[in-house]
Amino acid sequence: MGPRLNIFGSPTAGKFLKHIVSAGKVLTGTELPLATQELVKIRASQINGCGFCTDMHTKEATHAGETSVRLNLVAAWREATVFTEAERAALELTEQGTRIADAAGGVTDEAWENAAKHYDEEQLAALVSLIAVINAFNRLNVIVQQPAGDYQPGQFG
Repeated sequence: MGPRLNIFGSPTAGKFLKHIVSAGKVLTGTELPLATQELVKIRASQINGCGFCTDMHTKEATHAGETSVRLNLVAAWREATVFTEAERAALELTEQGTRIADAAGGVTDEAWENAAKHYDEEQLAALVSLIAVINAFNRLNVIVQQPAGDYQPGQFG
């Protein structure tokens, strides 16, 4: 099975990808922990059914030293004891921010306040931006049915 559209060969998609990749790279230099960033990317990708991004970010997290136990429990983080309170707050914000259309009120004040207990303003800015960027990547890949499974850590630099 191949993608509906070759986003890597399209000049228009290539320009678009260049910009969202650049936006994502801004976030890697922030004080938001890299493990939290990968957990957020994985959870949003799971919710959105983006196999390509789930494949990519689970492999990148493994390559960075994340444990299989934690990766296997991301989808069930509420019941799992392997995540810190800060990571749990980030995962809750991710879920609510990803499911905006499903939730009449969007992100709750409770979820925001809980995240604000664990992250300063710049980390929150990075977290919110990361949620927006991964959702953009997810939507692009889901729409074109980008296949998953062949990603290699570091493949895109």
